[in-house]
Amino acid sequence: MRLLWLFIPLFWCVCTFGQKQPTPVSSKQLPKYIAYSGRVTHAVKWTDNTGLHYVLTTETGEVPSKAEGDEDARDAALYAYHYLVNGDSARLHWKVYDYVNGCGLDLLLHFIDKAFAVTDLDKNGTPEVWVMYKNSCQGDVSPVPAKIIMYEGAKKYALRGEMRVQVSAKKFAGGHYILDDNFRKSNPLFRKYATRLWEKYKTETWQR
Repeated sequence: MRLLWLFIPLFWCVCTFGQKQPTPVSSKQLPKYIAYSGRVTHAVKWTDNTGLHYVLTTETGEVPSKAEGDEDARDAALYAYHYLVNGDSARLHWKVYDYVNGCGLDLLLHFIDKAFAVTDLDKNGTPEVWVMYKNSCQGDVSPVPAKIIMYEGAKKYALRGEMRVQVSAKKFAGGHYILDDNFRKSNPLFRKYATRLWEKYKTETWQR
């Protein structure tokens, strides 16, 4: 049931891109030859003239750290995968991987669920896949680092910044971001979508 609720925001984020629109799938519906680590938080599939595509995001959650020294330290990792399926085999098209190791403070490493989207903003028939996530190990209320990663085909685009957080009754900190070269040189529609996505979710609520 929880997985079903995670999929609901997707329908408000998906834009038509000429082929069949992405369809949400559960982890049990993924082909056995699609490899991934962690727990599935989103999974979608679509078909175009190159074959059957699967995109999924996963998280390990906090696990005891493998690092020596601090028995209370935890590790965590998250992933996003894009597989192209042909017949009974799947080829990994791209993968996002990030992690925190040996964290003895507050560990924040997870996707912002409602930011997940599949679009075709430039209407060229090649979908853009968007994910946004937080990545931090800290013991205070300072701004949490966050990223937006977008793939169009095999090309990666990245926005990196800090979440906006309220540090006093009238004062906020963070909220700034930097676009990578691919975004800066890209179609203006990509930059506009990325910055709008950031503005929508940049304020820290301590929720997913």
